[in-house]
Amino acid sequence: MIDLLILGGGPAGYVAAERAGQAGLKVVLFEKSAMGGVCLNEGCIPTKTLLYSAKMYENALNAEKYGVFGDNIRFDYGKMVSRKKKIVRKLVLGVESKMKSNKVEVVKGEAFINSRSSEGIELSCNGEKYVGRNLLICTGSEASVPPIPGLSEAGDIILTNREILEMTERPESLVVIGGGVIGMEFASFYNSLGSKVTVVEMLPEIVAGMDLEVSTMLRQIYAKKGIDFNLNSKVVQVDGNKVVFEKEGQMHTVEGDKILLSVGRRPVTSGFGLENIGVELFRNGIKVDEKMRTNVPGVFAAGDVTGFSLLAHTASREGEVVVNNLTGRSDIMRYNAIPGVVYTNPEVAGVGETEESAKEKNIAYKVAKLPMAYAGRFVAENEGGSGVCKVLVGEKYGEVIGVHMLGNPSSEIIFGAAMAIEQEMTLKEMQEVVFPHPTVSEIIKEVVFSFK
Repeated sequence: MIDLLILGGGPAGYVAAERAGQAGLKVVLFEKSAMGGVCLNEGCIPTKTLLYSAKMYENALNAEKYGVFGDNIRFDYGKMVSRKKKIVRKLVLGVESKMKSNKVEVVKGEAFINSRSSEGIELSCNGEKYVGRNLLICTGSEASVPPIPGLSEAGDIILTNREILEMTERPESLVVIGGGVIGMEFASFYNSLGSKVTVVEMLPEIVAGMDLEVSTMLRQIYAKKGIDFNLNSKVVQVDGNKVVFEKEGQMHTVEGDKILLSVGRRPVTSGFGLENIGVELFRNGIKVDEKMRTNVPGVFAAGDVTGFSLLAHTASREGEVVVNNLTGRSDIMRYNAIPGVVYTNPEVAGVGETEESAKEKNIAYKVAKLPMAYAGRFVAENEGGSGVCKVLVGEKYGEVIGVHMLGNPSSEIIFGAAMAIEQEMTLKEMQEVVFPHPTVSEIIKEVVFSFK
């Protein structure tokens, strides 16, 4: 009998399959599209590939600051898109190779859950039936499409993260509905390439959930770069290429060659027979416990389908928790040290409690912050750039509970802060860590020594 059936080949599914295969379990993974899921094919990797191209172009335009001069600096949008596709293909092949080397059987097609009995859980795919002792559901998420009047009539002017990645020409103007992580990353990309970008956000600030001070600083930087922001603004209608929104009781209209819908994602919980085995839902996702178990014995869920932390690295860890418990290693999923990154230029990264979440939870804390310029490497590599690093510690014990940064390359540094939070390191312990010099990461040590 099959030890583990996995529904979905995204970060939760393929990482779980790899770990289970390494542990000697018999695994069958079902994927209806390309291995790697949304992250690899329509999200994390393609967007970061494009953003890096834009960063290279922006750096070239500003190279004179570093004593480097060039003429006729330009970009080829088509080549950027072609490179993105090449990298995605390469990484998809890499995931498929991992499955093969770990003896994971991959079935391409739409799987359907038929039943659960004393004999196991039965799935069908491509006319074949499969029975397994355990089932891991990793069906991921899809872009939310709000019921805004006029959306369906606007045709191909309206884009989600999927369609915008397939464009072969740069739009002269872009309206982004939603100033979250995905919206800001695309806003950053097209702003760097010279498109006129307007962001319409319902909330009082962009990238909700990140540290408010850092989010505000990011918005101010991009406002100087030319992005128009409309906060506290509710979209009430789309009329062709026009977005109509209400702000402070007044109606406003903004136009764009393209309109990007970026108002969040929703778990995929229908269309594959979930109801046939009675799995309980919570809010809009599958309800799980700290071991990623559903209410049905032998059935687990991981990744975006749980509707809790819609991040690829969260999904991978959740998949590992499932396999660890199946193979005799007691493990639970912890969410107190999940890093979040916005891959704009400059980058934003944060992990743990923000000042806002600490206050909401009544956590007594102390905070210290310094400009990124306190790190010599940052000054050397970010001419005229600004940024900040903020550290939160518990007031009673001095343990690190949150770290938030604005400035390049925050995404490559934040893992160290995640480890500190995971290990409940105190200020004193952080002060004793030796950081390499000169590095931008030293800013964290500078901040922990600045506490009064």
